[in-house]
Amino acid sequence: TGPGGPRPAPGVAEIYLEVHRSEAFREVRRRYRRFVVPAALAFLLWYLAYVVAATTAPGLMARPVAGAVNVAMVAGLGQFLTTFLLTWAYARHARLRRDRAALDLRWSTQELTRGLTEQRSGGSER
Repeated sequence: TGPGGPRPAPGVAEIYLEVHRSEAFREVRRRYRRFVVPAALAFLLWYLAYVVAATTAPGLMARPVAGAVNVAMVAGLGQFLTTFLLTWAYARHARLRRDRAALDLRWSTQELTRGLTEQRSGGSER
């Protein structure tokens, strides 16, 4: 063990590097980025539009919509709604597009590392 805790055996590190270079891993990462980057940009632009409108157009934001509810309140509630919708969309995307592939990758990696460990210990572990 080193100063940062136990270090993995060199063979285990090689397995993880091989997995990191694999097409399956790159595909999981690609699917993740394809959703997260546009969603994060859209959310940030929506948030900044709200802040800019609140600071540069107070008359617009104070305009009544219904009773005491004004544009600023509706837009603020829209921020909360957007957050919940984005969270739901992310969870759905992960479940449908990434979870199975990531789990398959995890199982194959664990089997490779387990096989290496058993091979080094002479198959006596279990």
